[in-house]
Amino acid sequence: MAKVTGIGGIFFKSKGDGATLAAWYRKHLGMALEDFGGAILKWPDDKADDGGLTVWNVADGDTQWFSPSGAAFMINYRVDDLDALLDQLRAEGVEVVGGPESHENGKFAWVMDPDGNKVELWEPMAWDEKNKGA
Repeated sequence: MAKVTGIGGIFFKSKGDGATLAAWYRKHLGMALEDFGGAILKWPDDKADDGGLTVWNVADGDTQWFSPSGAAFMINYRVDDLDALLDQLRAEGVEVVGGPESHENGKFAWVMDPDGNKVELWEPMAWDEKNKGA
């Protein structure tokens, strides 16, 4: 049976100028933009010890998970050093709306992009009950 093996792309519409929003992602989250204006993320660049996984989930219609964003989606980006990235983002005036939090599979935090989309940042760790609260 054919099946999904990862995220092939993430596409969303800007509320304003797409190039300006893409530049925000380049400046604040280190997305390397290609000539076509988007980014190509490659698994070999990710050195986490979790084996390189991506989570997909559908939330109930009444979820508050994406709040304070009004969007019907939230994107989770794997990061290599969450604490350092949060320090950098705060220094650059980016709104951090939650975290960092530690869980069995890594550390999480949430920021808002200029269009009001909540973005989840994840520093992965191999699933381990001992990691909780790390």
